[in-house]
Amino acid sequence: MRLSLTKSSDIPLRDQLAEQIVLLITTGTLRRGEQLPSVRSLARQLSVHYNTVSEAYKDLVQRNWLTRRRGSRLVVGSRAGSGSQRELSLDELINESIQRAREMGYTLQALTEHVRKRLLDEPPDHILVIEEESGLREIIKQEVAEAIGCRVESGSPTEFAGQPELAVGAQVFAPDHTIEELKRFVPQNRPSVPIAYSAADEYVARIRKLKRPSVVGTVSVSESLLRTARAIFAPAIGRRHVLKECMLRPDQRADCRGLDIAFCDSVAMGRVTGPHKIHYRLVAASSLEHLSTIVTPMRGIIS
Repeated sequence: MRLSLTKSSDIPLRDQLAEQIVLLITTGTLRRGEQLPSVRSLARQLSVHYNTVSEAYKDLVQRNWLTRRRGSRLVVGSRAGSGSQRELSLDELINESIQRAREMGYTLQALTEHVRKRLLDEPPDHILVIEEESGLREIIKQEVAEAIGCRVESGSPTEFAGQPELAVGAQVFAPDHTIEELKRFVPQNRPSVPIAYSAADEYVARIRKLKRPSVVGTVSVSESLLRTARAIFAPAIGRRHVLKECMLRPDQRADCRGLDIAFCDSVAMGRVTGPHKIHYRLVAASSLEHLSTIVTPMRGIIS
């Protein structure tokens, strides 16, 4: 795992560690069911106190990012590996084959005619974004609409579980770590497309290139995105720069002309005034490309 912590920050080390692990999960670097290093091993690797790692792990367990298997270390996902072994249906095997083929670098065109036909069988008329936090849903909807150019609706996992009819006519687009939980509500012949969030390397690099002490801003409609950015940017910010955060409420605008650099999410970009705005894109380009590949053959239906 690529982790970078700094003691030259007001952000506690345990928070930096927890949010960086969340980023590794949401960007697909850490996969569902993958084991994490032991507390002592990771503490030695990062040269931090045992309790720092223990508290970060405990926080992630409480937030359902990690779970503990009996007799083993923590693993990614609240339900990772918890299901009983059973014989998979043909449709479930096809679903797993699609995901496995993508992970190995194969294109959809390389899959069998049967899989291609099944993907086209009951074409959706819109895309349904499933995400827990309303701010993140708003950002994802914006980015999907811009990239795909179709109708996009959204809801939380709880709303989806309570109203499974939401899946009718929809292509579900949801974070990879929630796909397993949603599987029983999604038609087997139209599996969910997983969302991977973008890594923040290019944004961290922009901060490191600042030649003088600067005021760095993050502007978002999502509390969790601000929290993640705070932890990820901490090593680059250190005590040399100052971080300013702005949480935008519905229909609120912000003036960032006093900032040396302002990272704005896709919704905030249109609501922020200032010459130094940088577009912070939440969804990884690979996820949008995958979604586009699925819905492109159905362009005549999706509008």
